[in-house]
Amino acid sequence: MTGKGRRPNVLLITCDQWRGDCLSAAGHPQVKTPNADALAAEGVLFKRHYGGAAPCSPARACLYTGLYQMNNRVCRNGTPLDARHGNIALAARSVGYDPTLFGYTDVSLDPRQLAPADPRLRSYEGVLPGFTVRQLLPEDQKQWLSWLKQQGIDASAGSPDIHRPMGEADGAVTEAPPVYSKDQTPTAFLAGEFIRWLGEQEEAAPWFAHLSFISPHPPFVVPEPYNTQYDPADGPAFHRAESWRAESQAHPYIAYDLGRQERAKFRPGATGKVHDWSEDDFRRIRAIYYGMISEVDAQLGRLWQALRAEGAWDNTIIVLTSDHAEMMGEHFMLGKGGYFDGSYHIPLIVRDPRHRKAAGSTVDRFTEAVDILPTLIDLLGVAPEPHLDGCSLKPFLSGGTPAAWRDAAHWEFDFRSIADGEAERHFGIASRQCNLAVIRTKKFKYVHFGGGLPPLLFDMEADPGELKNLAGSPAHRSTRLEFAERLLAWRAEHLDQSLALSQLTENGIAGYARSSHAGR
Repeated sequence: MTGKGRRPNVLLITCDQWRGDCLSAAGHPQVKTPNADALAAEGVLFKRHYGGAAPCSPARACLYTGLYQMNNRVCRNGTPLDARHGNIALAARSVGYDPTLFGYTDVSLDPRQLAPADPRLRSYEGVLPGFTVRQLLPEDQKQWLSWLKQQGIDASAGSPDIHRPMGEADGAVTEAPPVYSKDQTPTAFLAGEFIRWLGEQEEAAPWFAHLSFISPHPPFVVPEPYNTQYDPADGPAFHRAESWRAESQAHPYIAYDLGRQERAKFRPGATGKVHDWSEDDFRRIRAIYYGMISEVDAQLGRLWQALRAEGAWDNTIIVLTSDHAEMMGEHFMLGKGGYFDGSYHIPLIVRDPRHRKAAGSTVDRFTEAVDILPTLIDLLGVAPEPHLDGCSLKPFLSGGTPAAWRDAAHWEFDFRSIADGEAERHFGIASRQCNLAVIRTKKFKYVHFGGGLPPLLFDMEADPGELKNLAGSPAHRSTRLEFAERLLAWRAEHLDQSLALSQLTENGIAGYARSSHAGR
């Protein structure tokens, strides 16, 4: 058990593009995740957990800052994160930890804090302020490629071509593995670096580590035995219209997104559009994706074993989640974005060895990525700042239920393209109008677009595939109005509260205490 007076260790693990339904502990009929399941058996599995935005940078901004996109304002990969915002690393550092990063955070730094010629302003792959970097692994994966070369693997193709399936010359979708083995994946590399670092830590000093794995993010390829672990014939039917052309009629944004998805982004060397892949192709890709999840799960097992070997298992809070999810063939799409649940429903397992009462339980309430920061701060004995949009999950970990809790999940997606103006030209609207916001309850889901694009309303119980838009139905007019009003009220409640929850009075400042982990 954690020694008296000693803070626990913290291990925050994020994966990239892991669907929330792809856990055997969550009841998936095919995907096997025994090590994630083992964590859930000692912690709490949150079954209705949702990311706050997409793609990577916006999603991670919500997770790292505890603020919705409307407040952190990271709209796209490459949108700078305002330096005034606090974040999870600064918060941990303020209470005595040295937050250490393995992987990446995909943070574009505030250009007002840097010289114009600073090379960090040419990439969205900056490091979240507050982290000490032990092992960086950006998109070019050069550190991993060097590690492969030391093991005799020809890594001259670089990334992403190193991930091309062997012998796949014409871009056909096969289960062929890459040139590297199951023990040489980027996940295995980062896990090994963390384990080496773990062995260097002093037992008396608590640590805070963030492992940011890129899998199961594309390219969709995985070594043996995971490449054939799942049968493409298995798995549920895809939620989709009868054809991609019919799908594109569902909404102007869907037509736009379907037209932009290129196969090469998901399978190096492939040509053409994603929507032209056959049913069998999508099923093969999905089986490979399932295999990638199992590969990550195997490396989680290495981590659990190392923590036990070092005597840290009973002193370590572990959070396992993802930044966003993956469409994986739904609606003829791959990747993330838009409004579908497939892009935003993500895993969340939280284990705190000091809270055993709820071990092995599941929570069916709506939780969000913005809850991670206040939860960790609360578990470390510090009151979360009142302006944060997220709420601490500690009551659930203690076996209770908060007196008041949200009955809906919310997320936002911004599809502006500042650098080239592609979306702006396509829709004939301004950058600040290229956005949507979602409110999703158990029964209904409402999607509101900027720029005059039409809204969407789905009955999620009768139509979980989100195929029948009820926004124009006279019978659902009152429901549409109710949810539009709820969305408006949500935005009004959560607009930047960093100073709005304080007031200067003759007795001084009311309702505000200067945070020790505010933005630097």
